[in-house]
Amino acid sequence: MTAHLIRGAQLVDGSRADIRLQDGRITAVGSGVDAGGATVVDADGLIALPGLVDLHTHLREPGHEESETVLTGSRAAAAGGFTAVNAMANSSPVADTAGVVEQVQALGDDAGYVTVRPIGAVSQGLQGTHLSEIGAMATSRAKVRVFSDDGSCVADPLLMRRALEYIKGFGGVLAQHAQEPRLTIGAQMNEGRLSSELGLAGWPAVAEEAIIARDVLLADHVGARLHVCHVSTAGSVEVIRWAKSRGIDVTAEVTPHHLVLTEDLIAGHDGAPGYDARYKVNPPLRAREDVDALRAALADGTIDIVATDHAPHTAEAKCCEWPAAANGMVGLESALSVVQSAVVASGQLDWADVARVLSEAPARIGQVEGHGQRLAEGAPAEVTLYDPSASREFAVADLAGQSQNSPYLGMTLPGRVVATFHLGAPTVLDGRLVDADTVAAHAAALRTGARA
Repeated sequence: MTAHLIRGAQLVDGSRADIRLQDGRITAVGSGVDAGGATVVDADGLIALPGLVDLHTHLREPGHEESETVLTGSRAAAAGGFTAVNAMANSSPVADTAGVVEQVQALGDDAGYVTVRPIGAVSQGLQGTHLSEIGAMATSRAKVRVFSDDGSCVADPLLMRRALEYIKGFGGVLAQHAQEPRLTIGAQMNEGRLSSELGLAGWPAVAEEAIIARDVLLADHVGARLHVCHVSTAGSVEVIRWAKSRGIDVTAEVTPHHLVLTEDLIAGHDGAPGYDARYKVNPPLRAREDVDALRAALADGTIDIVATDHAPHTAEAKCCEWPAAANGMVGLESALSVVQSAVVASGQLDWADVARVLSEAPARIGQVEGHGQRLAEGAPAEVTLYDPSASREFAVADLAGQSQNSPYLGMTLPGRVVATFHLGAPTVLDGRLVDADTVAAHAAALRTGARA
């Protein structure tokens, strides 16, 4: 297989080095590494990060291929610098059986752009009444280790306890969408003064915070691992901080959009009309003080990771009146730029921190093998090259997936992913996706070699 030599990249500790990739591994890191017939990639001015890992992606397949497929979502991930994604279970049929999770993983393997790790549903059909085939998914070829009803809260405390007990048995983690359903009936945006002015039903912060408080206590009682999805309020941060101070085994994520966007956008901005459904998401965009608290919590480690909650939708699902519009934003292609804008430019995080929250910690929490490791000799060849000095007006052309419901279209974002290497081969080079046949052929060759 073709070897690649990344020449003169900046590592996250600020030093510069050459990085040689061959046969799916990093074979050398240092200065003046001999090319030895390798294809040379000039990385002057670029930061080398371990390939990004997303713990919260919606790939929609099977059942909603009009919005996204495993292939198109994998391409979007690679374009954003990701080398692994965890696919949420709210497909159709729901990923609540071994057969469905194995299908999703196989589609990801065939596409070859990223490692696709399926997330299994906690409850059958995401209905919150009966446990799904958790054990069968855990022992399937997909070896599922993260379980979530994301999009729906596991609201029944008894079912939540039983799920935590079951998943604890094999060292898995339950990722909860924290939303008390009875407090959010008909909710359309963050509850507060603005929701009243706009005439939209409010989604109160306490509906998130109450579920997190209940669940950290349940996790502590059971001795199981809990992960809190898309934390969005200052109060939630305080509950999680308290739980960690007690030694409870809880981790948490924040989305890029909750680090930068606020509820005020729904009223209109820069001459644009209000009620733009690109800003409709669950949990909703919150107030500025919540954004500030989330940034601080990410910086101090209370929040462990950034996860995109990439949620593609068709134009028909978004280009309609606000109450009828679907919740969700695409976020894979823009995540690294938004993180740079939100917390690197402010000095709250450095590039080593970015590697931690976007690669190392999500790989550890999700038990994604072969990812999230420091760029060192012998490590898997999962690498992202990023130009932090670039600037661009984010446009439809920057979206590599199937849907275009990005809240950042028309905004100026810093940085650009120049190259992504997965399994030692480029999936993105010179800022452009490598063609699907080439990527798939490389992945197939590696699988064949592994079986030989």
